[in-house]
Amino acid sequence: MSALNSLFRSRRTNKEDAEHWIGISDMMSGLMMVFLFMAVAYMYYVQVERENIKEIAVAYKDTQVAIYNDLMKEFQEDLPRWNAEIERNTLEITFNNPEVLFRAGSPELNGQFKNILSDFFPRYVAVLSRYRSAIEEIRIEGHTSSDWGGLHGEKAYFPNMALSQDRTRSVLEYVMALLPEASERDWVRSNFAAVGYSSSRRVMDADKQVENAARSRRVNFRVITNSELQIRNIIERLDGNQV
Repeated sequence: MSALNSLFRSRRTNKEDAEHWIGISDMMSGLMMVFLFMAVAYMYYVQVERENIKEIAVAYKDTQVAIYNDLMKEFQEDLPRWNAEIERNTLEITFNNPEVLFRAGSPELNGQFKNILSDFFPRYVAVLSRYRSAIEEIRIEGHTSSDWGGLHGEKAYFPNMALSQDRTRSVLEYVMALLPEASERDWVRSNFAAVGYSSSRRVMDADKQVENAARSRRVNFRVITNSELQIRNIIERLDGNQV
């Protein structure tokens, strides 16, 4: 009788063990399905974001090319006599020749530069007005050489910073007064910024060893499209999800 009871207890124990392991197996299978679903969902999300980046990148390139082509069409014949140039990739229009731009060490615009701006700026705004929905900001950027009355390093950097900022502010103040329409002035006030970089973006000679002081002293107008910010936001979202 004892042996029979032992046999029944053994069978019950084996059955309970089997049911226990079946339960764990079912739970593990369920967890695997959950993880698989999460992995598939994440891969789909990444793919969608990559497609978004691709779409924005294509739109960014098309917009950059279109703005560049329109600027070149408008100003190509004027650039040589202005001593100016347009950079395709950054959409910068740079005015060189510091003797033409400002009085030495002063934010006061020279008369010749005023004449150039009077010709340039209303036409510039007319071109960019076609792309208002694609533009995040237009910067008037001022640059100096690394020299300040014989001083260099930090002793020259901060006086040049103040000078470059004052000069771009003078340019912005002057060009805004050239626009007859209040709506155009409102758009410029909302979308243009005057930025001074001091000597932080010096122009170096071809050997990259010596600064070209004359070319370092310049003013440029740079268009920043909102595609750049859209791409950056998507990349930041992707990086955040990978942490």
